[in-house]
Amino acid sequence: MAGHPSYYIGVDVGTGSARAALVDQDGNVLSESTYNTTTYRLESDSHIFEQSTLNIWSSICSAVKDVVAEAKVAPEQVRGIGFDATCSLAVVDRQGRPISVTPGGGFVPGERNIILWADHRAEEEAKLINGTGHMVLDYVGKTMSLEMEIPKVLWLKRHMPSEVFADCQFFDLPDYLTFKATGSKARSNCSLVCKCSYVPPGVDGSKDGWQASFFETIGLEDMVKNDFEQLGGIPGKNGIVLTAGQPVGEGLTLEASEQLGLKVGTPVGSALIDAYAGWVGTVAAPSTNSRDEERDNKPSLLNSQNRLAAIAGTSTCHCVQSPEGILVDGVWGPYKNAVFPGMWMNEGGQSSTGQLIDFILDTHPASSKLKEESARSGKNPFQVLHEILETLRESKGLSNLSQLTRDLFIYPDLHGNRSPLADSEMRGMIMGQELDRSLKDLALKYLATLEAISLQTRQIVESMNVKGHRIDSIYVSGGQVKNPVLMQLLADTCQVKVQLPSSHSASVVCGSAILARFAAEVSESLKRREEGGGTGIQSQDQAERLSFEFSEHLWQLMTKMTKPGTFVYPGEEQGLKRLLDVKYKIFLESIEVQRKWRGMVRDAM
Repeated sequence: MAGHPSYYIGVDVGTGSARAALVDQDGNVLSESTYNTTTYRLESDSHIFEQSTLNIWSSICSAVKDVVAEAKVAPEQVRGIGFDATCSLAVVDRQGRPISVTPGGGFVPGERNIILWADHRAEEEAKLINGTGHMVLDYVGKTMSLEMEIPKVLWLKRHMPSEVFADCQFFDLPDYLTFKATGSKARSNCSLVCKCSYVPPGVDGSKDGWQASFFETIGLEDMVKNDFEQLGGIPGKNGIVLTAGQPVGEGLTLEASEQLGLKVGTPVGSALIDAYAGWVGTVAAPSTNSRDEERDNKPSLLNSQNRLAAIAGTSTCHCVQSPEGILVDGVWGPYKNAVFPGMWMNEGGQSSTGQLIDFILDTHPASSKLKEESARSGKNPFQVLHEILETLRESKGLSNLSQLTRDLFIYPDLHGNRSPLADSEMRGMIMGQELDRSLKDLALKYLATLEAISLQTRQIVESMNVKGHRIDSIYVSGGQVKNPVLMQLLADTCQVKVQLPSSHSASVVCGSAILARFAAEVSESLKRREEGGGTGIQSQDQAERLSFEFSEHLWQLMTKMTKPGTFVYPGEEQGLKRLLDVKYKIFLESIEVQRKWRGMVRDAM
């Protein structure tokens, strides 16, 4: 509205919650609201992780209404809404009704219709896919993860009644949210290229994006016959694929607007997977520290290639952009157009980080003692542990915390390895275990876990740099930002500066708010031009032309709306550097020995 302030809403659906934030044109967060979401498990099968689109959408609606009411903003002043979500598989029928995906549950209409990213049921399907040697594997680091969507779709094909499977639509969760909001089946390039075995036209001879020979080889030939309608269709024929933030459909439908408490037709930005929204919300931040080079104070799209975004929550994703595609074995990508048209992204990852820390704490004999001490002192459990560690360090006269765990080592892949080994069979290891049930022992195990996460991050960064990336800084977002010990360990272990965002909780959701503003301003431009008679994108040709036309504008919004953070620098103590270098060698050797032992057992059986 002319003459009135404009606001934008970002929505972030993480593994355990749905968050909304209302931001102004300068990227200031005016209000936030978060609702927990439900994850369903099976006691009989630890591989199963399921969620519900009904539960998630309800949580989103409540959060969006909260932020508008709290900020006392009129719905018509909200000019755009953007979504990001985990890369989980949402399954609905042709009418958009949820279809249950629970093994043994009959695959009937039901609430549990999302196979969460962490679900590992599709192990055999991933092995089959990786055995094909198809060229699509060149764009997922040569090994497709069982966490991606096509192995899960194939699992459903093998287990669902054929008539039920044929009636299903399959969405990466970010795309489901824009479908729910707008009624448009347009898909995001991010979701398709990163998780759905889609190779953008023009890459490696790809014509339609979807590789018919791949789907026929693995047993999904019916999708080829139906022009991939169940996955969103062929762009330019029966589907449309959008780059980040491009307006979807004609904005919010009447039903969605009423549920969200917003105006009908409010522009909706093409969504991103949550890790990529974290990249959007962090890497354009200017530096405010005199120790940094001048270029950091004037970030450009090109020099963003030096900045690795680490989105650290339940798991951790590591995203970096480059002007050319770089193949890194065991690291997902290179993905063309994942965020910016013509640019490429690689994505490394750790399947369990926050989840791993919680597991180590929850399963230790002193777990109850930690909770009691936390309640008694009024400090959170991590503060209690950090104080115990600092007291131990001082009492022993040590110069750094890592000397406390000189003989204690944890290898972190309790839930398999995502990057750079791409080995779902890897498991955790502990060396240096003692008969100790004390709170002190829990603190040491906790510290060794943080070291393990940091050492694996170094392995991912080095794997990327040796292939041609030039990463010299890590831009962290997510809940783990609040952990100062982990942040310092990342800097010390990787020997790079680590940027902490201005708000640990808002970086990802602010990335989606930037997409919301981008969608609003592209829609306004289309309305002025009267292209196609509406504010939405009407064809694939138009989508591709506009993606390049407005590419620099998206970067400008990122630099304008991203707040500067603070840096953590590697320490200067040479003894600590030598110790962490040795621990890194042990980390790498532990991979070799685990694989050797696994092979010995396999040979014996």
